[in-house]
Amino acid sequence: MGKPIRLIIADDHTLIRQGLVALLANEPDFRIVGQTGTGREVITLARQHRPDIALVDIAIPYMSGLEATRCCKAQFPELKIINLTVHEEKLYFIEALRAGASGYFLKGASARELISAIRSVYAGGIYLPPQLTGQLVQDVWLNVPSPPRMSRLTPREREVLALVAQGLNNHDIAQRLVLSPHTVKTYCLRLYQKLALRDRNDLVNFATRMGLLHPAPS
Repeated sequence: MGKPIRLIIADDHTLIRQGLVALLANEPDFRIVGQTGTGREVITLARQHRPDIALVDIAIPYMSGLEATRCCKAQFPELKIINLTVHEEKLYFIEALRAGASGYFLKGASARELISAIRSVYAGGIYLPPQLTGQLVQDVWLNVPSPPRMSRLTPREREVLALVAQGLNNHDIAQRLVLSPHTVKTYCLRLYQKLALRDRNDLVNFATRMGLLHPAPS
């Protein structure tokens, strides 16, 4: 076995912190070199022990976990930090990345996931919860206009997309385009597949960003 992964743990809830220490100490390739209940002491422990990874609760007192992350990365850029949190909102995750974190771990996840996250980050990866991954991928698809995606659509599919975006239902679109409602439904299914979207709200958002919202023909 190679050298162990050296860890410090920062969480102001003593029971949670001690539980993490007990859990991770059972892993043969982990070594707990320090623990604390304050954000300020994270920096002190990092300076004293030069750990490989710090697990830092973002809501820790006496300097927030995000600020402690920012300060540690400025002084010890080689240190990898995984922020611990109960917040599933992507805003917190984005702030954690901006502070320099290499991982964002939800406290409701399993012990096995945490162990896997630590090893992944130690190996140079970035860890984020699966539910956040889905949100971020969806944002990329919807918020970054991508001409290749539009180029996949036929002229008729573009017409259907524009009318869906204006709030028309399948029956109304069928009347406008002189099609059957079943045919319109088929076009919508093709749009979901080609654009990797989930529902009509996603189609509206996508069409808006691509500039397809023009007055419907009368």
